[in-house]
Amino acid sequence: MSEQAKQQAILSVRDVKVHFQVKGGDSWPWSPKKTLKAVDGVSFDLYAGETLGVVGESGCGKSTLSRAILNLIPATAGEIVWMGKDLRKGSDKDWLAVRKDIQMIFQDPLASLNPRMTVAQIIGEPLRVHKPELGPEEVMRRVKAMMAKVGLREQMINRYPHEFSGGQCQRIGIARALILEPKLIICDEPVSALDVSIQAQIINLLKELQREMGLALIFIAHDLAVVKHISDRILVMYLGREMELAEKYALYDAPSHPYTRALLSAIPIPDPKLEKNKVIQILQGDLPSPINPPSGCVFRTRCPQAEARCAQETTRLHHVSEQSQTSCLLV
Repeated sequence: MSEQAKQQAILSVRDVKVHFQVKGGDSWPWSPKKTLKAVDGVSFDLYAGETLGVVGESGCGKSTLSRAILNLIPATAGEIVWMGKDLRKGSDKDWLAVRKDIQMIFQDPLASLNPRMTVAQIIGEPLRVHKPELGPEEVMRRVKAMMAKVGLREQMINRYPHEFSGGQCQRIGIARALILEPKLIICDEPVSALDVSIQAQIINLLKELQREMGLALIFIAHDLAVVKHISDRILVMYLGREMELAEKYALYDAPSHPYTRALLSAIPIPDPKLEKNKVIQILQGDLPSPINPPSGCVFRTRCPQAEARCAQETTRLHHVSEQSQTSCLLV
């Protein structure tokens, strides 16, 4: 990412919270509801042409955050600023315009495609919604060009989703996301449902398309090895909050948060000798409930280095170097 690109963020997320009202522990209908804090004060900037990886355990709020950015799930509080405009203050008309520039690739490639529509209809639908002035011939021309770009043969154009493999369905989803030539694509675990060999193909395709089209990506995953391959910076989340935000090599070479170190220690090493001698940091205890998170640092109940003040002081990201920010009070 160039210094010029860093001068102005295209997306700024400021203290975003997504809370849900849920029933209490008992089944009585008149029981008071409790607040589930799925995302609880996340902030970051994204720059043109950059890939921001978002990682964490299942249930940490990664996917909820991505949907809040697109208003698929309304944010409870905070600011989501796209190209200088706070989207949370925008109208439905404003959101329609924004969705030309921000598209999403979903986790389950088959479930995200309409089984009643052909490939041509699926990929061409965004054009019919956002660019109704285009004629049928132009729509079909663009669909065929996009199919070629993502590695789908033109002969597949009238087939239905059930006729394709998982990797091919994900390519259809990528083509649908790219057809409007967006500035940002949010990838919500786009390879987690695919075989390892297919994962590599999809990751390499995304990197190639990013270079060609100048895309910014938010890449959500739980596999840190995959995230390292594609990301420029990485945001680590736990129980709806930020643990660490750092440049890729700073995070992998010198992680500053105990949770990040535990995640990295679980990555397999190809060399059997190194793998045998590796020390894995096993986290004790279970993931706390987002309905009743721990006070202070939410990670303190599983942290091997926790101190008394970790239960009393609220944690926020702070710089530990030019390339790295952490929420750990002990760093």
